[in-house]
Amino acid sequence: MDGIRSIRAKSGTNLGGASAHNRRIMIDALRVNGALSRADLARATGLTPQAVSNIIEELARDGLVRSQASVRKGRGQPATPYQLVPEGAFAIGLQIDRHVTRTVIVNLVGDVLVQMEAKLPPGGPAQGVVVILDLIRKARNALAAQAPEAEKRLVGLGVAMPGPFGINTLYDDPWMMTAWQNFPLMDRIAEGTGLEVALQNDAAAAATAERLLGAAHGLDHAICIYFGYGLGAGLILNGELYGGAHANAGEIGMILALVPGDGPDVEPLEHYASMAALCKLLDFDPSEPELFAMITDAILRGGPELERWMDSVAERLRRTVQILESVFDPQTIILCGGAPRVLIDRLVEKIEPLLPSIAERSRRYPEARLQAGLADPWSAALGAAAEPIARTFDPRFSAILKTV
Repeated sequence: MDGIRSIRAKSGTNLGGASAHNRRIMIDALRVNGALSRADLARATGLTPQAVSNIIEELARDGLVRSQASVRKGRGQPATPYQLVPEGAFAIGLQIDRHVTRTVIVNLVGDVLVQMEAKLPPGGPAQGVVVILDLIRKARNALAAQAPEAEKRLVGLGVAMPGPFGINTLYDDPWMMTAWQNFPLMDRIAEGTGLEVALQNDAAAAATAERLLGAAHGLDHAICIYFGYGLGAGLILNGELYGGAHANAGEIGMILALVPGDGPDVEPLEHYASMAALCKLLDFDPSEPELFAMITDAILRGGPELERWMDSVAERLRRTVQILESVFDPQTIILCGGAPRVLIDRLVEKIEPLLPSIAERSRRYPEARLQAGLADPWSAALGAAAEPIARTFDPRFSAILKTV
């Protein structure tokens, strides 16, 4: 209908016993769309005006929502828009990679308030966890200096590190950080911080970041291919991050994406398509602090060997995109990761044209089957920080079942 704003929101339920779900529905609608009036929220969520009013008042009492100045729209009483209170909640994100650990602290709407990193010692997790806990302590002190009341509103700590988790390995595979996975890391971090801690792989964390601040914002079906030291995919299905039976869904780096010319000794995809593979090609140290600048400069300078590598990666990823589209039917696929912007953009260009798949249709939203997402060494840490926010406030079916 003309004159009515299009609002993206999930459907609420007016059945009894679903208050937790309806709270999440309201918060999600405000996060995705910005400020909305009660009438907007009722129309978008399908909740009754009375239910919307009750939830708005409850969220306001909890310090999660506040009103803006009233806006007159035609005849009748002016509408009062409501928005999320950024200081209503805070969360800590921690990324643990092969050579470095990063932590960020965000507020309810995803603003980054604190950002710190530290090199991990070569002695493994027993020494590394000491560095990690010290980094988190410094980050919390920095937050307290900005917002003294923030500690009372910390909803948790999310941890992102390379997977897969819990599989049988006979040696410390450097691609998988097996020694770290076999260490009681989550217990030590929970004990050392006093916070609820949740672990996810770095690709899932990157997908969470894309959903909060990037190209997956407002989408219910998206796949984020995370191009980092290794390669993985974060799966956003039906508006929720899908982890699989053992939190290992999306480990596409382990698949064998065959291209013409491959022999029987073909290696897993991430051995070809990853920052580790590129560093090996360029003879760069992956722990080099200026790695992004060095890779950016190398790509801008170009050269036949580097172009051949990108062409090979693009061909393997082109086939991977077609498989992911065929299996999951996403709205879009996003190439993102802990990689320089120029590399992500060049790979997206080279992957085109895409192979035919079920994703080809006349009307699409978004229009692009494949697009570039966040390209930032901090994206996994940011997604890890978004996980406790999502776990606490995002709509999910388990909220209706009262399991969260």
